[in-house]
Amino acid sequence: MVAHDPAGTGARYVFRVTVRLDPLPGYRADPDTFETVLSRAADPPVEDGWLFFRDTLWRGELGDAAHGRRLAEDALEVPVESVTFSELRTSEAYLDDLKAAIAEELDAFNAENVSEVLKKYLGSSIHVT
Repeated sequence: MVAHDPAGTGARYVFRVTVRLDPLPGYRADPDTFETVLSRAADPPVEDGWLFFRDTLWRGELGDAAHGRRLAEDALEVPVESVTFSELRTSEAYLDDLKAAIAEELDAFNAENVSEVLKKYLGSSIHVT
């Protein structure tokens, strides 16, 4: 999941995840928690899933920590102790397309302009590569 970009957008949401290992009785893992980086391909604007940032993030943080842990657990298939959003790592082209899509639907974001939407949901966590 980290390197694969099936949509070919060149953009990814990046998270830091603390995973907890829960071995069978009689076994012990040391360490039993560790941090990893998990990323999710950003869907192309206006296609299914493109509003992931709106539905998941608020000012560059997870809007609902429990929901974020469930998403990470589903992706990793292991228990997750914590997850934090790091950044939207994107190409300039994807960011331009995202801004254009947002501009078409400003009312849906309850915002006056695109910059307000980006700040409201992604904070300052946009990294153009």
